[in-house]
Amino acid sequence: MAAIVDLDVNTAEMLLAALGRDSVVLPSMDALRRHLETQFAEDAVVLGPNVDLSSALGLAGSMRVTRPSLAVILVRRRVDTSVLADAMRAGIFEVVEERDIAALTAAVRRASELARALRETVGGGVSEGASTTRGTLVTVFSAKGGCGKTTVATNLAAALADGGRREVCLVDLDLAFGDVAIVLQLFPAHTIADAVPLAGSLDAQALTSLLTPHSPGLTTLVAPIEPGHAESIPATLVTTILDLLKQQFDYVVVDTPPAFDDHVLAAFDQSDMVALMATLDIPALKNLKLTLETLDLLNYPRDRWRIVLNRSDSKVGLALSEVEKTLKVPISLQVPSSRDVPASINRGVPIVLDDPRHPVSQSIKAFAEQQVATQSGSAGGGDILPELRTDRRGLLRRKAKTP
Repeated sequence: MAAIVDLDVNTAEMLLAALGRDSVVLPSMDALRRHLETQFAEDAVVLGPNVDLSSALGLAGSMRVTRPSLAVILVRRRVDTSVLADAMRAGIFEVVEERDIAALTAAVRRASELARALRETVGGGVSEGASTTRGTLVTVFSAKGGCGKTTVATNLAAALADGGRREVCLVDLDLAFGDVAIVLQLFPAHTIADAVPLAGSLDAQALTSLLTPHSPGLTTLVAPIEPGHAESIPATLVTTILDLLKQQFDYVVVDTPPAFDDHVLAAFDQSDMVALMATLDIPALKNLKLTLETLDLLNYPRDRWRIVLNRSDSKVGLALSEVEKTLKVPISLQVPSSRDVPASINRGVPIVLDDPRHPVSQSIKAFAEQQVATQSGSAGGGDILPELRTDRRGLLRRKAKTP
């Protein structure tokens, strides 16, 4: 249930129709405060576009201290960076555009789920020394472009979500040329670049407002629209974002650029599993072998590696047994070739959702259930020696100079 406030009756009725008749419309902020004094089961407050911004920020700031389980959701006719930054500093749970009804209903649903989790935590009493449940993070990487990283990452995320059975966040970490938004035909109001102004105070509520929902259980954090924004996003912010997402989602799947940059290394540090991709051609396999050697150099634990061979049934004169012998690592996932895959991409629907019985879908879903879903969340890079973490770029440069 949500409490709705807007000074315009027609707008209030529109918001009520979107959220359902179990919500309640209140005529003013004073009426809302009186309502909240007696209705302690309220999970969310929706403040419409006709509510004064300063009043909305004031309410959010007070509720953040006195009633942290209550989510304040702000509806604006237009969402810009200035409004978003002010809202996040005040503790607004999410800011959505007036016309984006789907985003509004998703925000209220997430607020309700968060409030329920907080009540269960407080009511059940977490015993001292008990471990905090954290989601599993899977990074999909290839040092060579064109291997199908984004296709595998999007389909793996959809397979793990399993129609809403799990909560999954797909992160596009290809900050200059990411394709997750276009592959899923999303029209995001926010991207990861919008987290930069909030870097010093980014929390779970602020980060949630930057996410774009796709399908039941599957949410995305997309790459910046402009390639130049990539340079403004520090690796430390990526670490913070991924850590927050692991606290909120069952699984986090990270799509990456074909480069060992600082953002990718930050993702590796947080990863419980790294899916290393290649295709059946000599350049891709050469790059994969170099990737394995580099990960060894950087002390990333081998038990987190999973080799993914895309278009594995290509008749190009290379046997899978020879590939495994050369790499000295078993192949965990073989994705067959199919013209249906690019067709599903053009439709903006992952093939695991478009055709669940397709051989490609079956292979990815089997990997999701048998390899990924069996992993328990951990602290990511805990096995990496601190001295290697602090000088990873230097190690890579020295490796490159070694004859």
